[in-house]
This record gives sequence, structure tokens and C-alpha cells, in this order.
Amino acid sequence: MASSSPIRGLLFVTMQPKETLSLDLFHDWYNNEHGPNRTRLSFMPNGFRYRATDLPAPNAGTRADPEFLAIYDATDMHQFTEQPYQYLRAPPGKTQREIDVMAQIWVDRLTLDFVGERINDKTFVKLEAPEHFRENEQGNVLTTLRLLLAPEQVSIVEDWIQTTVLPTVQDIPGWRRTSWFKTSYLEPRQDGKVDFVLINEYTPSTDPKALPSTLNAPPSDISEPKARTYELFYTFGTAARHLAIVAPWASADGVTKTLPKVSPYGSAIESTVTTRDGAVLPFRLEGNSDPNAPVLVLVNSVLTTWGIWDAFLTHFFSRPQNQKYRVLRFLARGRVIPSGTISPVTVDLQASDVIQLLDALRVPQAAGLVGVSMGGVTALATGLKYPSRIKAFVACDTSAKSPAGNKDTWGQRIAVAEKEGTTLRLASLFGDESSDASPQAVVGEELAEMTVRRWFVPESYDNPEVVPEIARVKRMVYTNSLPEFSRGVETLFNYDYTGLLAGYKGRGAFLVGAGDGVLPKGMEKLSKELGSAEGKTAAFKLVEGAGHLPMVEKPKEVADFVGDFLSAA
Repeated sequence: MASSSPIRGLLFVTMQPKETLSLDLFHDWYNNEHGPNRTRLSFMPNGFRYRATDLPAPNAGTRADPEFLAIYDATDMHQFTEQPYQYLRAPPGKTQREIDVMAQIWVDRLTLDFVGERINDKTFVKLEAPEHFRENEQGNVLTTLRLLLAPEQVSIVEDWIQTTVLPTVQDIPGWRRTSWFKTSYLEPRQDGKVDFVLINEYTPSTDPKALPSTLNAPPSDISEPKARTYELFYTFGTAARHLAIVAPWASADGVTKTLPKVSPYGSAIESTVTTRDGAVLPFRLEGNSDPNAPVLVLVNSVLTTWGIWDAFLTHFFSRPQNQKYRVLRFLARGRVIPSGTISPVTVDLQASDVIQLLDALRVPQAAGLVGVSMGGVTALATGLKYPSRIKAFVACDTSAKSPAGNKDTWGQRIAVAEKEGTTLRLASLFGDESSDASPQAVVGEELAEMTVRRWFVPESYDNPEVVPEIARVKRMVYTNSLPEFSRGVETLFNYDYTGLLAGYKGRGAFLVGAGDGVLPKGMEKLSKELGSAEGKTAAFKLVEGAGHLPMVEKPKEVADFVGDFLSAA
């Protein structure tokens, strides 16, 4: 519960792994478990990892001079005492892996109350903010001065900051911010003394060795000042994304899983992102472990899970030139667990969800965005409305404007499922059942059969390779929550992006199954309209022998087209 008069502060933690702990496991644990568990909390708006630059060599940290520093801003220090944070400090929230890893680290943890700061408006940026991704990539230089004071010395140090430090840093070209903190009221020292930390931040071009020595020289009666210099090397989002995974792991609540070396995609992370309006979107990130590897986002159709892309990804990653990618899949509104959100479900909202996923995973720009059906118009809308965040998109089996009567058509389909009245005890969003789960209304058999018969071309039912995939898709449809389907399908009721097509200056393409009704003709027309104000046309791909989900019926053909389109950028 938030305080009525919140006190701002800082969680300041230095760490030095012992020789028994591999650095790979240290970073896997911290980047995927420890850090994101904290930046998910509402009172921790950011989290940064810094590496010391004042050691004699890389990996030369000691207990006295640790190599690693983590800092987290806190908007309300009182919330460190509340259950969401305290849950993480002891089992089961504190997992056995965390207990084992932390036993192999020298940790010095301080909770600090904010005292004061001075900001250079010309150079300071919030490095965690999506609008400053590029500045974050360039880095940040940090110097810290840690002092252990008697209570009566605090005012002396504050005077020194005002009279010496601030006038000095203001003349340094790369100076960004100076802030200072002291031992929090939450955790006073047993000896009555005060930990005092002064932090100076600079642009990455700043050489710490060239900084004036006066910045680390407090009044002479202050004994044993500890000065350190660091550089930024990792910024947390609100979700795990570190694909250099050492060992499989799952959070105590089962929300987050890390899966090493999942052939043929590399490693994978499954977790969730919570949107600004409270919707919880499960996602799967997989592929190349380079933290800066390009990201391809795949968006499902209504009534399906990210499993519709499995065969597509097998073919996509089989091409060596595509193994540089990370791939992000997620469950969109209409599939997710009811969250109590009241936002009208529109294409604009679905597009905003894509951007919020990129923000949470700290992806400045997706290299590609591919969506089908409802996901297709989501891909189109996201590309048109957020061109700086999407380098290229492929919209599949969709339209730029909702067809007349769409609301009535979907209403009739909902009525079919409601009349059947099927319930299941679902244990997951992927159709798993458990006798321990509560029964809930699902789409059921009749609408599921109607849907796959409409989606897949007749010849696919004679193809032994495709028949199991049709059955799998039917199970996705059958097990979809009926209330969530009814709400999520509102996305398709009323949208129109035709006015944005001609002026689009980015890269887009359109792909459609030849057997998908009237869509091939309409999508070929879209390909001629996209970018037409610039005299351009978009790529268009007609997939023979496929209907509404070409990536299921013809996964290799779709994967080849997407790979070639992205490579041509």
C-alpha cells in the first residue's frame, strides 16, 4: 500500500561473485530473476547495473572493491516493508537458486533515503525511458563517494556538497546529475552512524581520471571516504530478457521460466508483461543470445496461441542468415486471463500492447513485425502509427478497414458458442486441463469446427503433414475462454487505417493465402496503396494451397518470404 507522504530513495547494492560462482550463472540469475522481480514492482521505476572501471583489470574485483553495482530508484521507501517486496526476500519468493547463488556473492546492500540533487537540464535524460533508448545504449559514467558519518557530520557534508561539489561539477562538460542519499529511516545502523552516498553522473565521453580530485575530498574530519567509478552495462525493463541462459529455472509463482538451448531456436524465456491498464500478456522470447540481436515480433490471430508459428519458426531458423534474430511471441487480448481491465478492446489498443511489450523488453525498434488475421491488422496499425519502433511489417490475411457487418458476423459466432455451453477446468491458456481448476466457459466444439473449416483449404485435410496442425489449431480455438473471446473480438468490429496507407514512408508487405475468400484481391490492392504518396508499392505474396493461416499450412513458403523481406531492408 502506498504511503500518504512517500519518501523517495535508492536501493544501492555492491556485489562481488566469489570464485566458486561462474559469471554466466551470476548474470543469468541477476538479469532474469533478481532484477526483473524488483522492477516489476510499482515503486521501483528503474534498475541499472554498473561495472567498476577503477580496477586493475577486468574481473579483478575483491570483497573490498566489488566489481558490480546495482541501483534502483524507489518512489516510496515504505513499500520496502510491504508484502510484494518482502515476498521476494524469503522463500518461496526467494527461490532455492537465488539462495544458492547469493551464498556465493559478497553483497553489501543499502537502503537510502533521498537527500538532494542537482540536474543538468542540457545533458540529463531518464535512461530507463523508452524515448531515451539510444542514449542508454551509449552509456553512462557514474562516480560514487561513500562516507560513514556521525549524525552531526551529515550537515557538514551537505554544506561541502553545496559549496564545493556542485560549483565544480557544473563546469564539467559531460556532467548530467549529482544526487546524495543517507541511511534510510527503514533500516538504521545498529551503531547509530549514517551511511552517506554521493553520486555523480556523466555522459559516456567523460574520463573519470580527468575529474577534479576535490569531488572525492570531503572535509578533513571525515575519515575513510570510499570513491569508486563505474560504467553502465545493463538496464532492466519490467520483464526478463537475458537469453544467455545457463540452466532451466522457474519462478515460485510459475510466471517466469527460462529454457536453455531449446532447439532449433536457441534459448527461450516465458513470462508476462503487465500493460498500463492492467492486462497481463504472456510472452515467449527466444533465439539469439546477443542482447542487441534484432527482434522479430509475431502476432497471432484471434482464438489461437503463439503455437501457430511453431512450424514457421522451424523453417525460419533453419536458414543461417535468420539465426541472428530474437523472436517475440505473445498472447493478445482475447486469449489472456481476465484482468478486470475496462479499456475498450480496439486495434489501437492491441498496437499499443505491442509497443508496451517492446518497452518492457527494452527493444528500441523491432526489426520486423508479422501478424495474421486480427494480428495482421495489429501489425499494420502498429507499423503505421509507430513507424520509429517498427522497421518493417508483414500483414497477413487481413484488411485495412473492418468489413461492413463484422460486428453482426462475430456476434453470431459468439452465440453459437454460448448456445453450446461447454465448460472446461483449464489450468493454462494453452488448453491444459486440471481437476483442481475451476470450470469456465470456453468456445467449444461447434464453433471450433466451423472456424477451422473456414480457415483451412479443403486439400489441407488430405495432407498428412497438415492434418495434425489443423487438429492443434482446433484445440486452441476450442479451449479459448468464451468471455475473453467475446471481449477480444471487439478488436475487429470497427477500424479503418486506409487514410494512413498512402503517406507511409517505411517498409511494409502483404501476404495472404490464395484460398482465403476475397482477401487476396483486397490485399493486393493494399500493396499498391501503401506508400503510394511517395510513388512506392509494397511487396505482395499470394500463398497457393493456403487459407487464413498460411504459416500453418505453408510454413516454409511464409518463412522464406519473411526472411527474404527482412534481409532486403
